[in-house]
This record gives sequence, C-alpha cells and structure tokens, in this order.
Amino acid sequence: MGEKLTRSDVEKIEKEIEHRKLVVRKEAIAAVKEARAQGDLSENFEYYAAKREKNQNESRIHYLERMLKYATIIEDTSSEDEVGINTVVTLYIPEDDCEERYKLVTSIRSSSLRDMVSIESPLGKAILGKKTGETATVVVDPSYSYDVVIRKIEKNIGDEDDPIRSF
Repeated sequence: MGEKLTRSDVEKIEKEIEHRKLVVRKEAIAAVKEARAQGDLSENFEYYAAKREKNQNESRIHYLERMLKYATIIEDTSSEDEVGINTVVTLYIPEDDCEERYKLVTSIRSSSLRDMVSIESPLGKAILGKKTGETATVVVDPSYSYDVVIRKIEKNIGDEDDPIRSF
C-alpha cells in the first residue's frame, strides 16, 4: 500500500511532474550540453554538476510517478464540527497545561517546523474525527500515552502554501 493522498495532493504532484518534465528537464539537458562543450571532461566540474542535477531531476520524476501509481486516494472532507484533513485544530494538553495549534495533513505534507501533523502520526490518529470538547488519548508507544482536549476546529484553511515535501 502506498501513501494516502488527497485529490489536492495528487494535483500538486502532477503539476510538479509536468514542470520537471517540461521546464527543469530542458534546462538540465542544456546545462549538460553547454558544460560538455567546454572540452576535457576529466576535469570539468561544471559537467559533473550538470549531470548530477539532471539525474536528481529524473529521480524525483520517477519517485513522484511511483508515488502516484501506488497511492490511495482519500477524501479530505469532514463535517464542520469534526477534525479532518486540512483542519486546523487547537488542542489543550492537560499534562503540560498548555495549548498548541496544528494542521492535520497527509504524511507527504507533514512538517513539524510548520505545525503540520500527519494523519498517520500518533497525534493525528488520535484526533482525526474528534469534535470540539472531546478528549483524545495519544498513544506514543505501549508504555506512554497522554490526553489532549479539542478546544477549537477551523475549517477551510487554504493549503496553497503547503508544498509537497521534497526528498
């Protein structure tokens, strides 16, 4: 089984593939040709750098195409009062007596630096489908778990700035 992707994720991946095939690939091939024309390839750093960039682009294209081939398409819709994909949720953590705000996303878009939590993570699994006021138990491993209380749910938060993670 592959990645769980929303239709929005698929569209972004398809756009990236198209851009890499039509724009980046042409630029990379031109850079390799230009570097090759400089003569002796044994000491031509520009040639090897251009080849590396061309190969990295091709690898990324193949990676994304393979991801789409094996992906499971999931719906990103949920009712207005429940936590779903692309929902921003404010959580109260009684153990630490603090509030934290996260956006629930698919695993390829998760980013701890941007407070974007995967639906596959322990926290994501615990809060998915919960409603305001409900308590969810986050099971980190068999020996440790903690509770969170859903304080606020925000829907229709745009994901235009949420890139698909590059590897």
